[in-house]
Amino acid sequence: MTVTDAVSFPPPPLASVGPPPAARCVLVVPCFNEAARLDPAAFQELVDRDPDVAVLFVDDGSKDDTGRVLAALAESRPGRLAVMTMPQNVGKGEAVRRGLSAAIGSDAAYVGYWDADLATPLDEVDDFIRLLDRDRDIDAVVGARVKLLGHEIVRRPLRHYAGRAFAAAAAAVLGLPMYDTQCGAKVFRVGPVSADALAEPFASRWIFDVELLGRIAARRPDHPYGGVVERPLGRWVDVAGSKVGLKAVLGAAFGLWRTARALAAYRETAAVGRPDAVVEPVRNRAA
Repeated sequence: MTVTDAVSFPPPPLASVGPPPAARCVLVVPCFNEAARLDPAAFQELVDRDPDVAVLFVDDGSKDDTGRVLAALAESRPGRLAVMTMPQNVGKGEAVRRGLSAAIGSDAAYVGYWDADLATPLDEVDDFIRLLDRDRDIDAVVGARVKLLGHEIVRRPLRHYAGRAFAAAAAAVLGLPMYDTQCGAKVFRVGPVSADALAEPFASRWIFDVELLGRIAARRPDHPYGGVVERPLGRWVDVAGSKVGLKAVLGAAFGLWRTARALAAYRETAAVGRPDAVVEPVRNRAA
């Protein structure tokens, strides 16, 4: 059984994209009706101070002024800021997947995604890159919103406790002791593992992070944590206007069930160098 046997996907609409940004690390920023929350100056400052980083915005069928704002941004820093435009809304998961796939095609060494509201400040990016530079056995660095002394993590109580419950379930699905699968700050090493993990659409529009991390882990049977490490963030501040509402929260359980099915199918065919071999969840391999 393949992933597409477990979950059926509609064909994604074609996207239009300008010249891809060129840098050692390309960050994908998915945007849906973000005109009021985007901080253009923050992205301009990032690429001005850091020649190793570029940004690819993915406009996921926005109905507001997001397209105009992003076009102006791309024009302000050609070659460093670029825009991919989806003709209709396909959901955050597919927007991120399409953006990361395009970024991999730009010959970057690292690709990642970052939430447009900048709840995680862009000055955290360099630390993610340094971790990947320092340890070539890592395929993914994931931000973790851990409330520690000396760290500024500001989160609404209800969202925090709901997130902790979801995180426990997601960790069980992954077979990894992860604290935070859903933080919108992640960077990946470009290579066969990440390319394969992005080859097919995800089962969920919103909680795709779990499936993406699970695919990477399934391709890394040699690593105790599936090639994934978490980095506690120095700062994360909940930004008003989040699109993760009650409906999305209630749908998370069903989405996680679909994700578990899709990952089970993926693991049946995932193996490094042997696509017909079976790879078991990380928790079984590390026992």
